[in-house]
Amino acid sequence: MFHIDEAEVRHIRENADIVEIIKSYIPLTQKGKNYFGVCPFHDDHSPSMSVSKEKGIYKCFSCGATGNVFKFVSDYENVSFGESVKIVAEKMGLTLKSTIEIKKETKNKEEYQVMELASIFYQNNLMTEKGTKALEYLNQRGLDETMIKDFQIGLALDKNSLYTFLSKKKWSEKRMVDLGLVSQNGLSYNDIFVNRIMFPIHNLNGQVVGFTGRIYLENSSPPKYMNSKETIIFKKGNILFNYHRAKEFVRAKKELIITEGNMDAIRMYSCGFKNTIALMGTSMTNNQIEEIKKLRVPIILMLDNDDAGNIATFQNGTLLEKENVTVKVVRLSKEKDPDEYLLANGPEKMAENIKNAISFLEFKLMYYKQNKNLNDSEDLTTYIKEVLKSLQNETDIIKKEVAIKKLSEDVGISLEILKQELSSENAKTPIIKQEEEKAPKKITRNQIAINHVLYYMMNDKKYIVMYKNKLGFLEDATMRGIANEIMAYYEIHKTICYADFLSYVETSKLKNEIYEIIESIKEESLDENSMEEYLNIIKKTRKEKEIQKLKIEQKNEPDPNKKLEIGCRIQELKKEVEK
Repeated sequence: MFHIDEAEVRHIRENADIVEIIKSYIPLTQKGKNYFGVCPFHDDHSPSMSVSKEKGIYKCFSCGATGNVFKFVSDYENVSFGESVKIVAEKMGLTLKSTIEIKKETKNKEEYQVMELASIFYQNNLMTEKGTKALEYLNQRGLDETMIKDFQIGLALDKNSLYTFLSKKKWSEKRMVDLGLVSQNGLSYNDIFVNRIMFPIHNLNGQVVGFTGRIYLENSSPPKYMNSKETIIFKKGNILFNYHRAKEFVRAKKELIITEGNMDAIRMYSCGFKNTIALMGTSMTNNQIEEIKKLRVPIILMLDNDDAGNIATFQNGTLLEKENVTVKVVRLSKEKDPDEYLLANGPEKMAENIKNAISFLEFKLMYYKQNKNLNDSEDLTTYIKEVLKSLQNETDIIKKEVAIKKLSEDVGISLEILKQELSSENAKTPIIKQEEEKAPKKITRNQIAINHVLYYMMNDKKYIVMYKNKLGFLEDATMRGIANEIMAYYEIHKTICYADFLSYVETSKLKNEIYEIIESIKEESLDENSMEEYLNIIKKTRKEKEIQKLKIEQKNEPDPNKKLEIGCRIQELKKEVEK
């Protein structure tokens, strides 16, 4: 949420040069009235984004991204609408009169309050006399005071201290149990985390949603690490550890480093690699991938240096590549993970590894080659076929060419033979025939009128009133949906402008239709007489359709009296049409 004057937002948008703002992010070339550039919202290799200076909107003809200047900045920078207004104003050299206030999510407010209280309680424990041994352990592991403070590291004590503390704060036992802080055994309640160093887990907005507890005493019972159970606010598949801290550094560094464990991310961050996050497990979920995609930067996978980490690198890299994310890989030598590597070798050596990260293609060639003897004809054949199979669905011609060339050099087989084999493999794969391009649909007079009515409604509230009073609805479901969205937008904002409205609409199908309507209108001025004419055309077409329907009904009606009634209704409608 943000609190900013609507008039000020409108003033900024109306005076912002959308071409110049977008040019500050991507190159644009003028072709006719519009400007074109490579779309930053998908893996685009030819200019498919059109920007209209005149209309103040942009549209990608490949992925469908559409909106006004604020929408572009919001999506490109991965920031809220309020923040995008501020960025655009700054680029224009303007100072906002209003204050933007970002409000935290109010849903599950009490659950977040309890988790924040628990985190503060654990942090305070670490700073007491009872936390001395835990502090010594952390210092031995190379975690200094700054790291402990930055990551809000705490301590769970040996008794039911958290349960007692939260009870005194009047929080119910049920809520404590539901949040995975306390367990119930009959009538007694016990802390889940006991004698463990506590690492809070934050959601993407920076709110505490869970904990990882690590044993530190020699006589402690396993497991070494224990995570909070999943709750109403903690879904492991939605979490990326350290994301809320790392995202601003990701934008500056233009890349994101992904590690496997929380401690890896903490160590990387503290050693200056602040654009680092960690997975909550080894396999990425769809939700995690969607969040990563929003950052629109290359990914460096730096997972554990073991067989499981190798497999996870291949699986996660494949998932990311399918979503058109550029992937690089760092496989650390000797030490098990980034945490141990940094302790043993220091930040400079780590920086060298990151600088020399290999492409995911190179990693795949290494991955397919592992555990194979390329001097053995069967292993060699299997290796070649695995690589070629992975290239079957590769749409990037250059990537494919590079991969085949590398494979040719690697196995000593000519490019021609490998390409021939790849073509043969592709021929075996069923190809779904694309639907033949249809001839452009001839637009009817009625559709032209509907487009104009909707365009007028998107530009001035008085035309919304005319539509409501003189027409009321449109027969076509999509067009009716647009009209309803326009009216809903006006009810909320008490103002209307197509550039703002286009960014407001969420359904991609409606977005595309609205863009087509805006692009189809050539005239500059609007007037009520023209609106009246367009409304009359729509009403006339509606009556003509009704006449045709009644004629069929009359033809199939056996009752002479009813036939006569229908005939009279047809005559009435014909007179109305003639008027």
